[in-house]
Amino acid sequence: MGNNKDNYRQIAIDGPAGAGKSTIARMIAEKLGFYYLDTGAMYRAVAYKALASGISLHDEHRVADLARHLTIQLDHSNKQSVFCDGEDITAKIRDVQVSRAVSTVASYPGVRERLVELQRLEAQKGNVVMDGRDIGTHVLPGAKIKIFLTASPEERAHRRYQEISKTNHDISFEQVLADLEKRDALDSQRQYAPLKPAEDAIIVDTTGLTIEGVVTKIIEIIRGDRS
Repeated sequence: MGNNKDNYRQIAIDGPAGAGKSTIARMIAEKLGFYYLDTGAMYRAVAYKALASGISLHDEHRVADLARHLTIQLDHSNKQSVFCDGEDITAKIRDVQVSRAVSTVASYPGVRERLVELQRLEAQKGNVVMDGRDIGTHVLPGAKIKIFLTASPEERAHRRYQEISKTNHDISFEQVLADLEKRDALDSQRQYAPLKPAEDAIIVDTTGLTIEGVVTKIIEIIRGDRS
């Protein structure tokens, strides 16, 4: 990495819930020796803190004010641990209640403005792979490589169900699918920085593909082989 931030390479990976963004982005960053940033974890941190503080998720002003005063730190030494005001919340932000709350929290412009500010500062630290829902369209619009990952709702729900059911044995696949479809609608219909592919993004449908297969495909795109 050089010292001139303008020479840093930025890879933006966007997509809906359950598309495999975090896992795939992390693996790509490891293979390339890049810095990895999971922006979704930052929004989850705000959602977790709002729930833990008893703040109504529908009180946009209080949630945005909370976001402006939070200290969010990402520790990359151990598969990106997440700390909020000094508390390790890595596992807590994956709770079902947080998953259900995060799209509401992320729809508020005040929250997004604050976290985008933090995300852009993180991107100045070096070559970065950043994943989220508005990276290519809003956070890093100048990124040379923009990937939009997608998959069928059923496949994405199945992946999420396998993950959640390890710790929550009461949840059903139907609940996970319903939550995912609701989140898709909220993310894509919000007025501020909605979920959508950037005009110059490359769409990668991960339905039926292995994680390794998707990673290989994206690495080929990054290296200029789009065949």
